[in-house]
Amino acid sequence: QVQLVESGGGLVQAGGSLRLSCAASGRTFSSYAMAWLRQAPGKEREFVAAISRSGTTTRYADSVKGRFTIPRDNAKNTVYLKMSSLKPEDTAVYYCAASATYGSGTPYDYWGQGTQVTVSS
Repeated sequence: QVQLVESGGGLVQAGGSLRLSCAASGRTFSSYAMAWLRQAPGKEREFVAAISRSGTTTRYADSVKGRFTIPRDNAKNTVYLKMSSLKPEDTAVYYCAASATYGSGTPYDYWGQGTQVTVSS
């Protein structure tokens, strides 16, 4: 069992930056690929970024490439989402998720509760 707790959300002006954190419980964090997804009001949840178990491979949604990064620290059982050049369309609830496999379309085994990010214009 893995429990995920996100933090770091908030209100930021367009063009600003935020860093989200996702702390995982348990001693098996490095066994999971990690991802961030988001859901804006009235929209379906969408993929944002993912990182492999070792941290050597990452992938991003086209909408955030060049603006967001997803580093992880396996010693701290934490994955981050570093967001810069934020836009109002980045406003959403951001969720971290853990998966036993890494790849496009992979199912997620565990989810956090989400953290709100609001970008004002």
